[in-house]
Amino acid sequence: MTYSISEVSKKFNISPFTLRFYDKQGLMPFVKRDAAGRRAFSDDDLDFVSLIICLKQSGLELEEIRQFVEMTQEGDATLVGRLEFFERQVTLAQERIEQQKQNIEKLKRKVQYYQVACDMGTEDYVKDNFDLSIFDPDIKFVKAGE
Repeated sequence: MTYSISEVSKKFNISPFTLRFYDKQGLMPFVKRDAAGRRAFSDDDLDFVSLIICLKQSGLELEEIRQFVEMTQEGDATLVGRLEFFERQVTLAQERIEQQKQNIEKLKRKVQYYQVACDMGTEDYVKDNFDLSIFDPDIKFVKAGE
């Protein structure tokens, strides 16, 4: 079965413009054309498009993805290189996740800070009474006099 660029666009929630751009950047040399010159995606092509989208969402630049695509075109001679590529991407993704976890904790502390400041009507109360480096989801604050 083959799929049009419109069908692929809908399946992956990505614009036809983006798919055409990726193709022009050399990311989809495997996609065939029909008699009218339109892209005709196979089931295998869809798997590869899904991988390209995954790599892009993982933070890779188009040039890095293109280099990977070129390796796949070279066949089994690049298997070790492709394995190393994915091992490196997993490591980098895990590092980004850890950084994002730290960012989330900092953001939670800021939410707590501003919740207390709003409840108390001043930032001075928070600055004078709490260790701002600690986030404790169990701390409940009540306005003075309540």
